[in-house]
Amino acid sequence: MRKCFPLLTVLLLNTVLLACSGRSDGALSDPKVILIIGDGMDDQQITIARNYLVGSEGRLTLDQLPYRGAALVQTVAEDDPSRPVYVADSANTATSMATGRLTSSGRIATTAETDEDIVTIMELAHSAGLGTGIVTTSSLTDATPASFVAHVNDRWCQNPDSMETIFGPLRISIDCSQEYKANGGRGSIVEQLAASDVDILLGGGSEHFEKLSENSQMTVLDVAVANGYSVVLNREELAKAYVGGKVLGLFAPNTMPVRLRGEDDAEARPIESVDGQVQLPEPFICEANPDFSNTPTLAEMTRAALAHLDNTAGFMLMVESASIDKQSHLRRPCGHIGELDQLDEALLVSLEYAAEHPETLIIVTADHSHAAQIVYEQGRWLPLNYASPGHFARVRTPEGSIMGINYATNSSPISEYHTGAQIPVFASGPGIDDMPTLIDQKDIFSITAHHLGLDVED
Repeated sequence: MRKCFPLLTVLLLNTVLLACSGRSDGALSDPKVILIIGDGMDDQQITIARNYLVGSEGRLTLDQLPYRGAALVQTVAEDDPSRPVYVADSANTATSMATGRLTSSGRIATTAETDEDIVTIMELAHSAGLGTGIVTTSSLTDATPASFVAHVNDRWCQNPDSMETIFGPLRISIDCSQEYKANGGRGSIVEQLAASDVDILLGGGSEHFEKLSENSQMTVLDVAVANGYSVVLNREELAKAYVGGKVLGLFAPNTMPVRLRGEDDAEARPIESVDGQVQLPEPFICEANPDFSNTPTLAEMTRAALAHLDNTAGFMLMVESASIDKQSHLRRPCGHIGELDQLDEALLVSLEYAAEHPETLIIVTADHSHAAQIVYEQGRWLPLNYASPGHFARVRTPEGSIMGINYATNSSPISEYHTGAQIPVFASGPGIDDMPTLIDQKDIFSITAHHLGLDVED
């Protein structure tokens, strides 16, 4: 079981932040925002991780922040922005947080129906002379990081070769032809990242940067270097100081490896029945994923980004633990437990930084809720042959108990769905006393913009 960050230490950090925060009207000197997003991190995910990592009576660092509220997640129909859709995806939800505007599923900082670009918090911060940074365990071209930097009508248009294609096992047709630079657009997501003004970009996605830029013999990585980016490819290079200039860290071909996996790669599976009797799957523990061994942790990337941005007048930093979502899609409980652990460690790094810089506002939230839920690990009120539907895992916790985790949003062997519940919001730093306990997700944009002193409409 992971050692919990001491409660007293967290409380002392928060006391320092609240006592020294100064003004909370958006006019702080050197204002800083660290927005930490757990992709797919709802209360079920937090409880599952807490039970395994620190025990049912333990507390994550996340649990000890002084503000706790909830956000309503919204998305709209593509052909009618006045009509709500009740289950969101990472593209439209990240767009809400990055721009303060609702859009439809799959869109990256563009409007539904009219397909207009929406200015992002990163673009506003850069224009105001503030530092900017993106840290993620996904590909940098994935929906959440892309929504803070790029503008495109479909999240899957990640590189020049994917602008017009058939995507995935469901054979989804993708058409971003209007986004070609030759047609007056900004190009694919990776091309927009390479041409961006973001001071530090850390994550996966090297395979996208290896593509040739549109109508060019230069790779997208060549374009990034020409745009002033120093390229970092491993954790040893990440540990170096990069004073001045911009940094692009690429630590995996696509999504970065996760920290934990099920014992012998165990995951949830459908429950079998033999002669009318339910056969429960064997319980398993979580173990270190060998593919993760030389991967920079989210905490290490967060620390590097903070060090790089620390010499600026203020900054906007977005940190994402992306595979809470991705492992839940795949019905791998140990995977999403380990990635929530990574988020908790990145939060600790952020709190330590904020203790030295009390003008720092930290917000921790999610983009949408997800499939995993804790259920009885054996039938309690019904006979054993009435089993959990869908896919089911029995995870043996360090406390000596077994945690039943169910995934049952659909019957497909491919992937679980997102769900449509509200998501948690945690915060620490200046202005948290003015935050209501229930907000719209798009209010994350206005809260961060207000703290940074940016001139935006309420």
